[in-house]
Amino acid sequence: MLLDLPVLEKGSFYFVKDGKDDLILEDKTKRGLEIKETSADEKLNVMADKGMIHDMDGIGHWVVIRWYFPKSSFDLSKVMVHAKAMEKKYTELRELTCPDDDD
Repeated sequence: MLLDLPVLEKGSFYFVKDGKDDLILEDKTKRGLEIKETSADEKLNVMADKGMIHDMDGIGHWVVIRWYFPKSSFDLSKVMVHAKAMEKKYTELRELTCPDDDD
């Protein structure tokens, strides 16, 4: 089970877990979202668990909950490139939408 896997790295918005055959990058912002399918992520060319979120107009959008990077092709440093990019994206979004109030 994914909850029992050792955490190799963690950031504010991600975990990297050590699976048997894969390094698993999990998006913390998608925790609790129901997995609707597991299929290839075309952007990263790895398998991914995906869920559906709906916008204010009721339109559904597929989002990745976690990616499975095969250990045969990816080491931790390669996975961390993607984890750091995710961290940067969410940090910038948080700063844009929730700026600190200095008053």
